[in-house]
Order: sequence, then C-alpha cells, then structure tokens
Amino acid sequence: MKILPALAALLCPVLASAEPSRAEVAAAMKKAAQFFQAKAASHGGYVFYYSLDFAGRWGEGVATAEQIFVQPPGTPTVGLALLRAHAATGDAFFLEAARAAAEALVFGQLESGGWAQAIDFDPTGAKAGQYRNGKARGKNVSSLDDGTTQVALSFLMRVDRALAFKHAGIHEAAEFARRSLLAAQHRNGGFPQSWSGPTAEYPAVQATFPDYDWRVENRIKNYWDMPTLNDGLCGTVARTLEDGWEIYRDEKCSAALLSLGDFLRLAQLPEPQPAWAQQYDHAMRPIWARKFEPPAVVGRESQDALRTLLHVHRFSGEAKYLEPVPRALAWLRRSLLPEGKLARFYELKTNQPLYMTAAYELTHDPAHAPKHYGWTSESKLDALERDFAKAKAGKLKAPSAKKPEATRVTAILAALDAEGRWVSTAPVKDLTGQPKFADGMKFLASEVFTENLTTLADWLVGE
Repeated sequence: MKILPALAALLCPVLASAEPSRAEVAAAMKKAAQFFQAKAASHGGYVFYYSLDFAGRWGEGVATAEQIFVQPPGTPTVGLALLRAHAATGDAFFLEAARAAAEALVFGQLESGGWAQAIDFDPTGAKAGQYRNGKARGKNVSSLDDGTTQVALSFLMRVDRALAFKHAGIHEAAEFARRSLLAAQHRNGGFPQSWSGPTAEYPAVQATFPDYDWRVENRIKNYWDMPTLNDGLCGTVARTLEDGWEIYRDEKCSAALLSLGDFLRLAQLPEPQPAWAQQYDHAMRPIWARKFEPPAVVGRESQDALRTLLHVHRFSGEAKYLEPVPRALAWLRRSLLPEGKLARFYELKTNQPLYMTAAYELTHDPAHAPKHYGWTSESKLDALERDFAKAKAGKLKAPSAKKPEATRVTAILAALDAEGRWVSTAPVKDLTGQPKFADGMKFLASEVFTENLTTLADWLVGE
C-alpha cells in the first residue's frame, strides 16, 4: 500500500551534480538499516511511525513497545525492502534483519493460518490473538483487509527462498499460511475480507443488481465473510498467489489465481454499469459493508479488478480474461468526475456519484462527506488502456523495477542525517492510521524508510 505520496528525501533542495558511487549508496543503505533495526524494531518487527526518541509508536493508533503491525507499511513491508537490499548488495546484514522480521511474523501467525492487523507479544495485551504458538488466546480472525495476510505471506515465502528453505520455522509457517489462504477462497473464486475457519459453499453465479430496496434491505452483519474487492484485495491476493507459484511451483496457487480471474468475470455487473461492486452477497448482488460503504458500483476497486484481469491474462495467456475489459473501461471513461477523478461509489443503475453525510445518510452532494474516508480516487485509465492494448498484442510483461534517476538517489542520500535517519515533518498528507501529529513535529516513518531503501537498492541493481 502506498500512502505517503512523496518521500521526505525528495523535498531536499540540495542535489549533487555527479552520480554517487556504488560504495556510497551501499554504505548509506547499511547505515540507515542498522539504525532502523536497532532503534525501531521490537521483537524484529515494526509499526508505522515513531517519535524521534522512540517513546511514541503508532500503527493505526498508539502502539505499545510490545506491539508490531503486520498491515502495510508495517513489518512485512519493511522486510521486503530489507530483502531487496540484500539482493542488491549481497550483505548478510540485510538478510539477517529480514529473517528477524519473518520470525516476528511466525510468532504472530494465527491458528486460522493468516495474520491480524497487529501482533502483540504481551499475552495479555489488547491486540493479542489466538496464535499458533499458544502464547495468547485472543481473536482468531485472519485478515485480507489492507493487504495484511497476503503481504505477510509473500514476504515469508521470499524469505524462505532467500534462506534456501532451510529455516524450519519460517518454511513451515509459509506452507501453513499458503494452504490456509487457498482454503479461504470461495467456490466462485472470490475471497472474503477475513476468515477464521472454512468458507461457506454456494454456487458460482453471474452478478446482478439487487431486486429489492438496497437502501434498507439485505444489510448483512457478517459482510466480511462475503466476497469482496475492497481496498484492492484482488490485486494483492493475485500477486501473492503468483509468488506461491513462482517460489514453490505450487499448482494450487496457479489454479487459485485463474479462479480469481473467473470470479472477476462473474462479478462484473451488467449494463448500464459493467464494472464491479465493493462487496457482494453469496447471490452475487452488491451489499452494504460498513455504514459508509453502500451497495454501489465503484471506481477505485473497478480499476483494481481490471489490473487483476490483465495480471491473470498475462499469467495464463487465456483470452477470456480480457473479454470484460473494454466494457468496463468505457464505463469508467464516461463516469469520470469533472475534475478527472473517479467517485468511490456510483448509485446502482442511475450512475450518480454517491456519498454520505457526516450523519451517514446517503447523498449525491460531496460537500459534507466525512473526511476519514476516500470518496474519490485518481484515474488510472490511461495506463490501463495502454496495458490492455499491450495485452491484446501479447506484449504485456510483468512489472519490473526500473533504475531510478540519479538525481532522486542523490536527494535520498542527502536527506539521510548523521544518525542514519530519514526524518519526516508533520503535516504529511494521508498518513496511514491518521495520527494527530502537531504541525512541525519530527517523526520517522516506516514507509519512508522502505521506499528510500528500495529506491537505493533498485539503483544498484540497475547499474
């Protein structure tokens, strides 16, 4: 998940004219990582933000010293950057730091096989879960919300490979999580927002509009058990399933990826709105989720659905996964707001942009919508249309890291202070978890560390 739109490093106005040396870049990477692991890590894991004296720790809300976050940009996100740094430099320090982060995730793996938003190493702590290690007896709900379990699993699988599959605890946890994720997939190929046990069996049918008053009827309390697309779930799960295939040649992962593509074909609504809803019931009708998430056709998740279909087509070569794309692209084009963005929700059949008031009543007027939710999203249609054209021509390739510009690398190096920190200053737009930082407050962000470390590693690999 990319929350901070600009790195603190990019704000530095001082740019050197010459390209940095490989040794200079590698030294800066290690200096930053050594500081961050030594000061920010707890039990090998990480939260989102830290005060400069590390007395304050935040994930989504205040975190204790015994808590780490799994949800990006927490522990597995930092771990993936450390792995990238190891691949770029060959320095064993980065792999050891990634191993420590993986072991923290192993500690917090739930009996249901995945992970909750956070791990609490205090067995009596507020965020303690029903861990497989038996050291706490809290909730046993594995979450796919905000990329939590899928990013954790991708990280574990990649660490397992980097350690030559010889770390028994990490290997076993990755195997168990992969089996659990596959078991959570619905019969029609979709995934729930979370699971604690076997998923319900129901027939795979084509999505339809509700034939009842959707404003007041069919409000399902356990909506999280139903098939969902919320917050880019399909795209993140697809990447994790492909990792399972690439790393282990697990044919069940490849089959599950194709089944996810089949689900998206089924979940596409008919004309006049041939796109996707955020949440469905077992009869494949759009339904309510949270009180500010009505049954609707959605802009943000429809773009993710298209990106996922292109992913599945690239993986499989099967033309059927491209068939829904032109209709959905056309709907998205004609649904753009005057400022060029997409509304999060469009009213069923009328296609009017749909919002909520501060009292959570439906409205077509965005003026009084609560600010805690993203009611619009950026259009990615130009890129989707280009990639669709490439896919039709058989030329769409898997995403790969490009060598960053030297000026960007130089800016990142210049922003690293003498202690090995990339310091951010509030206010920063769109902080994950929305902590109330006073203007001018200095803090450290795991996402800034992650993006800067990854950028430097990409520059080394791209030489």
